[in-house]
Amino acid sequence: MIMTPMSSIQLPDPTSWGGALLLSDLGIIQAEGPDAANFLHGQFSQDVNGQTAQEARLAAYCSAKGRMLASLLNLRPQAEQVLMLTDSQVLPGLLKRLSMFVMRSKLKLSDASASLAVVGMLGAPAAARLGEASGVAAWGVQPFLGGWLIGLPAVLGAQRWYWVGAQADAQALVAALPSLEAGAWQWLDVMSGIPRIEASTVDQFVPQMINFELIGGVNFKKGCYPGQEVVARSQYRGTTKRRALVAHGGAPLSPGQEVFNLADPGQPAGLVINSGSVNGTHSALVELKLSALGSELRAGAVDGPALTLGSLPYELPQAEEAA
Repeated sequence: MIMTPMSSIQLPDPTSWGGALLLSDLGIIQAEGPDAANFLHGQFSQDVNGQTAQEARLAAYCSAKGRMLASLLNLRPQAEQVLMLTDSQVLPGLLKRLSMFVMRSKLKLSDASASLAVVGMLGAPAAARLGEASGVAAWGVQPFLGGWLIGLPAVLGAQRWYWVGAQADAQALVAALPSLEAGAWQWLDVMSGIPRIEASTVDQFVPQMINFELIGGVNFKKGCYPGQEVVARSQYRGTTKRRALVAHGGAPLSPGQEVFNLADPGQPAGLVINSGSVNGTHSALVELKLSALGSELRAGAVDGPALTLGSLPYELPQAEEAA
């Protein structure tokens, strides 16, 4: 196994943080109709047909070349309804592309972001508001306040949840809890090691390059979907030479920003996937060549800010040479 190095940087302790905020950077696509699940099952890297109302599932939407055009978190509240949480800037293009392939399938796709909202909830104040519902397992779903509560993996000991529901109810939920800074939530997203495709990283990564199969975003037993052959080949031939890693820098980092390896400065060694800053700590999830591990890294240019690799909350498998 590849062990990511421990950072010498003193990181913030999020266990004392708590509150809620509207996550305006997440949008929601709704699919309704008797063919909704089956249609999406044939489009995504995830099993949608077998998904129940009690679970949320990560999924990738890929090009024919296996590159991720979007990352999603899918809910299936009813047999004929699927809700897809995705980056709000990626959403319009994703909705347009999916709509092109509906054809005779019996479903309706729509942008539900005007009627539904996503709330991020964190820590002890949120747990007190949620009561017994706070015990929902990671990626578990249960009804709450007229919407759906989703358990998220804890980050550095801090418990987190999504709540999805009507806009008015979302506003009331946020108002009832301490305000949480967007930067704090984004930083925790980075530290979770769970990547999200943003506008600047569309069509850049095969799922394995950003650890998407390690966190449950790819089902290798389901049927075909766009890019499936490339994704499967990367998995079974062990040809993954790039992975997502946590990095910390001395300045704010930006999604899509290039990362350079000073031992091989002629070309970028990676790309920033997501970033977040809190209390003067600037961190990012970066896609990086495994050959650059142990080298000096810089953000943006060879003379840019130095990057220090941190730790993921899970291990990476050892990459194998292509057969």
